[in-house]
Amino acid sequence: MNALSLDSVVLADNQKEMIILDQTLLPGEVKYLHLSRAEDIWEAIYTLRVRGAPAIGVAAAYGLYLAADQTETDDMDAFCARVREKKDYLNSARPTAVNLSWALNRMERVMEENRDRLSVAQMKDRLREEADAIRAEDIAISRSIGRYGFELLHHGDGILTHCNAGTLATAKYGTALAPVYIALEEGWNDLRVYCDETRPLLQGARLSAFEMQTAGVDTTLICDNMASITMKRGKIDIVFVGCDRVAANGDFANKIGTSGVAILARHYGIPLYCCAPSSTIDLSIATGDDIVIEERKPEEVTEMWYKQRMAPAGVKVDNPAFDVTDHQLVTGIITEKGIAYPPFDKAFARLGIK
Repeated sequence: MNALSLDSVVLADNQKEMIILDQTLLPGEVKYLHLSRAEDIWEAIYTLRVRGAPAIGVAAAYGLYLAADQTETDDMDAFCARVREKKDYLNSARPTAVNLSWALNRMERVMEENRDRLSVAQMKDRLREEADAIRAEDIAISRSIGRYGFELLHHGDGILTHCNAGTLATAKYGTALAPVYIALEEGWNDLRVYCDETRPLLQGARLSAFEMQTAGVDTTLICDNMASITMKRGKIDIVFVGCDRVAANGDFANKIGTSGVAILARHYGIPLYCCAPSSTIDLSIATGDDIVIEERKPEEVTEMWYKQRMAPAGVKVDNPAFDVTDHQLVTGIITEKGIAYPPFDKAFARLGIK
């Protein structure tokens, strides 16, 4: 099995439910969930059954379409009010990944632009078409990011990645791992990928390592605190990471631990690239200080993945899901429109990112 053959999120052929790959069960079990209720889709996003900023955006778009499809009224005002309610509800699932709100806002914009010229039945079809377009665009965007990232690689390179920004995190190909998939298509079989395990949810151990190994890539799993010695030993030539939100100055939020990787990469003189669809670049915020960081349950640190609790009962736990990497530590930001180099605000403008 090759992970590239797995669909993270699609609309069922009957157009009445969304099918997601339950990523909480990987790598031990490949199981698809069929979801139609907004409550179940919210839960799937919150509990990381579907995860990765682009995939969350696709899931949100399909989720809003399904909510619209289930709205039984011919009155356009009542219909739009109900859809906006569901939009706000789905948007509350996770605060950091901008693709969630981006996709939902895009769906709402389509609704508002067409409400005076379409019937409710026609509007439902139009929303489905827009959700399909978001998914198709995500595949094209990921492939383009992969192509730009591939141009940075050399035969035999060692690549470090943190968390999972591969095909499982998008509709297809991924962002940070997309250059590796493009390299495979080009016949390159000599790249080496090092996956940080990514505590506490182990997206690197469970997902990135699974992806790369099933794709036939020379894959090595390391604990997060092994990144420094791995770099010092000369095994890492480049770092590719994904992101959930990029500020106008190039600061970016990614899975907790990314900023530490960036600091280490700068110390050892290793280039670090953030792979970011333009939809994750939020020019409305000046710096990473404005990014809301999701705080998650302490049980993810103290109990998850263990047969029995591994920390003292009652101990205080901090569990931020993300951290912000300072733009001064970033070599470049790879988008589907090209690679942005510092100063990032001017680079974004040159690439036509608004």
